[in-house]
Parts: sequence; structure tokens; C-alpha cells
Amino acid sequence: MTVRVVLADDQALVRAGFRVLVDSAPDLTVVGEADTGHEAVRLARDTRADVVLMDIRMPEMDGLAATQAITSDAGLAGVRVLVLTTFEIDEYVFAALRAGASGFLGKGVEAGELQDAIRVVARGDALLSPGATKGLIARFLSAPGARMEHTPEHLAVLTDREREVMTLVAGGLTNDEIADHLGISRMTAKTHANRAMIKLGAHDRAQLVVIAYETGLVHPRAR
Repeated sequence: MTVRVVLADDQALVRAGFRVLVDSAPDLTVVGEADTGHEAVRLARDTRADVVLMDIRMPEMDGLAATQAITSDAGLAGVRVLVLTTFEIDEYVFAALRAGASGFLGKGVEAGELQDAIRVVARGDALLSPGATKGLIARFLSAPGARMEHTPEHLAVLTDREREVMTLVAGGLTNDEIADHLGISRMTAKTHANRAMIKLGAHDRAQLVVIAYETGLVHPRAR
């Protein structure tokens, strides 16, 4: 299957560059370009996109609001958002993950890395680098005044096994690694993770990791 991609960035030259990188892969194709958040949301719906490459800073509606609009729309449940940014500001990137983005990359990413990232999020996995994403969440949540949207009480809906799997997901483990660790099948591991996401209202595994930290299921260690 060909992965359908929408590019959302207010700079035409940036979009042109990413179009070349995406279209150079035989299994990826750009189906639309947006220069505002509103346009990104519309194109995600109209083109039946699989992945939206989303810039954070855009006019009218920024990438964070657009991400939230996409991930909260039941009609766009199959659309994944991959945030691209030149701004190494933890608060923005963490907010994107909290809003439902499946991961983030810097705009200086190499072609192969970008293509692989699109494939990862398109198949429903989160682009979770234990070194980058977990470290980012830990730094943000350990900062003074950090605002939590989920409390430990939210975890009451989970079974013990779902909590255990959620902890391992937050540790950056794949379904295969979780299965090996717990002595269960890969499908069972995936099922437990999916049930935890449904019960907690998480769009994907990236949001599940955020919730794991916010609720204290996993404790952040500032770096």
C-alpha cells in the first residue's frame, strides 16, 4: 500500500523540499500541501491522508491546534501527525505529543530517516526514541509549574496487566520486546496496549507514554 502524506508548512520552499524527499520513496506519496493549520485539517479529511507532516508555527491555526483538531476528530481516527520543527523548544514539542502527535523530527532530518518515520507512524506505532522523547517528557514534567492533565486516579480503569504493559511502552519497548519480557504473544501485548489507550482516551502510543509520566506510573528523571 502507498502511504498518503499531507505536507503542512507555511513556507513553500520547505514544502517543496519535503515533497521531493517523500515522493522519492516508491511506497510514499504527497497528496496535498497546506500553508495553514486550517488547510492541514481540511486536506487531512479531503485526501484521506495517512500521515500529516505538521509544522508547529503556521498562521491562522498553528500546528498544535491543527494536531488537536485532527486527533480529536473521530472521522480522522486513521490520520497520524508527525511534527516537524526547527524550534528545539521542549514545551512546544511536548505539547504536540500531548495533543496527539505520533512523534517529532527536526527539519534537518535525512531523507531515509524521514521516510522511515512516516512508515512507522502510518502503521500506528509511535515514533518514540527512548533517548529523545522520554528525555523530553522527563525534563518537561520535572520542571517547576508543569501542568498535569492526568492524575493517578485515571489509571483505576486499567487492569494490572494493562498497567504493566503501559509501563513497558513508556520505557520505549516495542510489542515484540514487551512480549518477550512478559512471556506473552506479540498480539496479546498489542491488545493490552490498545485497551489501555482506549480506556485512557489516548490517540496512540505516544500519548500513552505522556499519560504514564503524568500519572506517575513512570517517574521522570530530569537530564
